[in-house]
Amino acid sequence: MAEPPPALSDLANALSRLRAAIGGAGYPLVMPSAEEARKVGTALVAQLDDYLLPRLARLDAPLLVVVGGSTGAGKSTLVNSLVRAPVSTTGVLRPTTRSPVLVSNPADLGWFQRGQLLPGLVRTAESSADPRTLQLVSAPALGAGLAFLDAPDIDSVVDRNRALAAQLLAAADLWLFVTTAARYADAVPWELLTTARLRGTVIALVLDRVPADAAGDVTAHLQEMLAGRDLGGAPLFVLPEATLDGQGMLSEDVTRPLHDWFAQLAADSDARGTVVRQTLNGALIALSPAVAGLAEAADEQIIAAKALEDRVQQAYRNAKRTVSDGLRDGRLLRGEVLARWQEFVGTGEFLKALESKVGQLRDKLLSALTGRPLPGRNLQSALESQLVTLLRGVASDAAEQAYGSWQAHPAGAALLVPELQKPGADLPERADRLVRDWQQRVLDLVREEGGEKRVVARGAAYAVNGVGLAVMIAVFTSTAFLPTGLEVAVGAGTTVAAQKVLEAIFGDQAIRALATRAREDLLARVDELLDQESARFTDRTAAVGIEADPGSELRRAAAAVESARADLALTGSTK
Repeated sequence: MAEPPPALSDLANALSRLRAAIGGAGYPLVMPSAEEARKVGTALVAQLDDYLLPRLARLDAPLLVVVGGSTGAGKSTLVNSLVRAPVSTTGVLRPTTRSPVLVSNPADLGWFQRGQLLPGLVRTAESSADPRTLQLVSAPALGAGLAFLDAPDIDSVVDRNRALAAQLLAAADLWLFVTTAARYADAVPWELLTTARLRGTVIALVLDRVPADAAGDVTAHLQEMLAGRDLGGAPLFVLPEATLDGQGMLSEDVTRPLHDWFAQLAADSDARGTVVRQTLNGALIALSPAVAGLAEAADEQIIAAKALEDRVQQAYRNAKRTVSDGLRDGRLLRGEVLARWQEFVGTGEFLKALESKVGQLRDKLLSALTGRPLPGRNLQSALESQLVTLLRGVASDAAEQAYGSWQAHPAGAALLVPELQKPGADLPERADRLVRDWQQRVLDLVREEGGEKRVVARGAAYAVNGVGLAVMIAVFTSTAFLPTGLEVAVGAGTTVAAQKVLEAIFGDQAIRALATRAREDLLARVDELLDQESARFTDRTAAVGIEADPGSELRRAAAAVESARADLALTGSTK
């Protein structure tokens, strides 16, 4: 066998890449375009496997005529009559043809047995009710180079039969559409005829069982319908009502015009080649708009996934901002925390004494800190409780916001599970651990920096605790500057003396630096906690397996096929 021309190999390679791109493009998110894209993608892969790739590999293979039509149109009877043998089952029960029957000349049977064409169907020599099989029958009366495939009804009551009929029609070099005088205007056949025309398939039609007195009117009307759908050039054969012979076949006189047309086609290899190339070229041209639709649907998947992620990120950005604002505006210094702070720094006569000796406040405070244990545990617990409450609140609000925003999106609603409406079950435990770990980190910072900057006495644990609590209080206020007593006093009625205590404590640059570092550390921990919470949503989009950019790959692959098709010029032109 001669080597195929380079342009033919290029086209075959481009089709293989396109097949891989279509097969690799998934549409897992529930979107208006997803279901149709999956159907179209499945149909395109089937056509590539069933017809385009095997036909391109053997342009000289026998021409396949798929005989299709509505229920009871007489397809099997016609096939039997054309090959002059009862090769396909006929009968009054519907559906009659459950599995397809392929009839060829004995010389061509080997090509169809090898299974390159319609590889998904199991070859068999016996009649079968299994639609996954393809019965192969040889008929010496049928000329070599031509084969008939009797397909299931296109409007079968059995879903799988309808799907198989559409699959077989997509594998046809020529579609012989059979209808009757009573059924020719049905909607389903015309939908498939339009699809075949758009796909470039060569079509011939048989108008069967036409009463003699209605032949003129019915034929004229059918021809008008064909012309109105750009099918006026399709050959039309009109068969009259006729009595079947003892084998259930039409007489040769009735089928002669159609028989002679096919006999001439079988005898003329150039004519067969023209039909094959025309259908093949049309099917290749039709790939581009179909793949463009798949690419758009793939783009929508990416856009939807990004939209869902953005909605989650927005909800948890709001949560992070709430925490950050809560540390900045002093809201955490109210109530129990403020009461415990006042208890910590002292009240009554002690404050009155401090009020007249502002210049000595720092020394007096440090002396007090190093001279006796501090009542700081209550303050530390209050700080911890306030922070945990804040974290649980913002996590709950973020979960509700993210859940609601996904519920309003078709793709998001399909991914939701009830537990996402609330924070993770272990959030309270993780929030508690976060705050405790952070408090310990603050004390570690004080311990690391204290010796060098003389903020606390080296080795004095109670001094470390005291300054550490002061740093925590500083974290709970503005980052632009360290707080004065006035900032805290406005909302809680603290005394002027308390203000001066705060000024004394927070006036130290070391405390300022430690507070800045502690605040950054706390926000980093909060970000990590909330990122873990948001991942409960984003992990669900990641799990469905959205490809990076399948739309671009589909477009590139389709463009390569179109370029190779134009170079090959199957019909002598690029169109």
